[in-house]
Parts: sequence; C-alpha cells; structure tokens
Amino acid sequence: MTKSSTRHRLSKWTVTIALTATIGLAVQAPAVADTFPSKPIRFVVGFSAGSSVDTVARIVAEGLRTKYNWNVVVDNRTGANGQIAAGELQSSQPDGYTMLISNSSTITVNPLIYKKLAYDASQFVPVTAVVAVPFILTYNPQNTRLAGVKTLADLIDRARQKPDELMYGSAGNGNLIHLASALLCSSAKVQMRHVPYRGAAPMQTAVLGREIDVSFDTTSAVPLIKSGNLNALAISAAERWPDLPDVPTVAEQGYPGYDVSFWVGAFLPPKTPTNVVKTFNEAFKAVTEDPKMRTLLSQQGRIMMLTSDQFAEKIKTETERNATIVKDAKIEIE
Repeated sequence: MTKSSTRHRLSKWTVTIALTATIGLAVQAPAVADTFPSKPIRFVVGFSAGSSVDTVARIVAEGLRTKYNWNVVVDNRTGANGQIAAGELQSSQPDGYTMLISNSSTITVNPLIYKKLAYDASQFVPVTAVVAVPFILTYNPQNTRLAGVKTLADLIDRARQKPDELMYGSAGNGNLIHLASALLCSSAKVQMRHVPYRGAAPMQTAVLGREIDVSFDTTSAVPLIKSGNLNALAISAAERWPDLPDVPTVAEQGYPGYDVSFWVGAFLPPKTPTNVVKTFNEAFKAVTEDPKMRTLLSQQGRIMMLTSDQFAEKIKTETERNATIVKDAKIEIE
C-alpha cells in the first residue's frame, strides 16, 4: 500500500463526517421520535456467538429491549476478521434498521492490510464506542527461555541478548495483537519473531505449552494469571486493568504514549441521517447508564461512550497510528 493511498483513505473520515451532517439537513429523515422503530433492528456482528463483540452486542440489544421495548436481533455474519459483516452494512439502507457492532481491527486495521475489501470503512457513520479492552502481555513462568524474567525491562533485555530468537504470538497476521507486539518491538528497538495463530485461544494455548515465549493476550487470561499458570508483564492500555491492579502499563515502564486497546463500537450505513445517529447515540448512552447493563458491560471492558464526532476522531487517530505500525512492520495480506 502506498503512502498516498493510505493518506487518501484516512482523509475520507473527515469528509464523511462533513457529508453526514449535510445529508442530515438535506434528506427527509425518518420520524424517529415517535414511530421508530416500526420493525426489528438488526445488529450485524462479524464474530461468533460468545465472542466479546457478540456479547457486547447482545447486552446492548437486551438493554434497548428493556428500556425502550425495541426489538433488536443479533445477526452473526462471521468470517475474515469482520469483513463479511462490514460488507453487509456497506450495502444496507441508511434507515436505522441495520447496525454493525464491530471491533477495532475491522475498522482501523483491515483497510490498511488487505488489498481488496467488500466495504469502505471510511464511509460508515460512527455512532459510539461502547467498551474498550486492553491486552495483557503474558508468559509462562515455567518457560526456561525466560528464566529470570520478572518485568518488561527483563524481557526487553533478554530480547536484546538474543535478537530474533524469542517468539511472540498473535491471533493472526495483521490482527491488532500483532500490531501491539510490533509496536512494542519497534519502541524498544528489539527483534522478536512473530508466530500467528488462528485466534486468541490457540495463541494462549501456545504460550501455556511454551511453544512461543510471550503474547499480548485478552482479558480471558486473567484467571490463568491469578492461578499462577501465566505471569503478566504489562497492560497495553493507558490505564491499569482493575482486575490486575498490580500490573503496570507498558507506558509506565519506559514507553510513554504506548496505548493499544481493543474496542467494540457501533456503526450505521453510509449516508444515514444525523437525527437517526443521534437517536442511537442517546439510546446507547441510556443503556450504559442503567446499573444492571453497566455491570454486565463492565465485565466485558471499560465503558467508553463517545459522541459520533469523538468516535470518528478516535478512529482517525488510531488508523493513522496503525498505518505507521503496518508500514514499519511491512504487514500486508493479499
């Protein structure tokens, strides 16, 4: 991917937000105040039932049902890191009855590494982020290759002593876990070998089996860390994770500005009127303020309600950062 094409894609986010505002004034929008919705709303999810994205979608769907009596159906269209579901949103009518519940990789990584996509994420209308989840840098304390490693600084020193010998895993080539690891290596100026797996679960199994040395795992690793089967070296986000208050962030350990999180957010089709976007943003906000739903969502991640404009700016910033990581790590998928 050329530098100019990356700039072109990124700049389209700004244009999209401006166009969305204009369309909201120029197009006769649905009368959302009293008659919306008059039929079931479909949440399209690009990941399987039980995944973090799916779980967040179902919690919000239940919240909308109990608070507003809206009928929301979760439609799992799995495959290709969310591409199939995103393609479904691309071709949907901008009437508020189809919404994509997506993770950050589908929106801020796929457009940078795939030459062909069935969607243009820059055309989607961002509604809000819902939760943000950090990664946890883990290793097996029984791994003899890491004997004596207790801190992130120890790991970096070991990697400097043995360039390109230590191995880090990911949930797939180009996955956000891959990018988080590549950014750490780049920031620390060390070389470790990348070993991709088909998902976070087999990656975690590989760390437990000492097949690889380290990985940025999901929060599913917390019980394994508390039981002593895995050790945690760092949290990838800007803040510590409440379930592991004694584990410092990467930024705290000498890499200021390091902040990589996995978020789940909501998107509407291209050209959706602004009053529809506002209706959903306010509805999602009300759901996250309900004590029961807030408790359920907090189990999935840190609640992060944003306005549509704030979410669009976050996406733009993260995509620019990811573009730099992808370029430096020479990541590309046909």
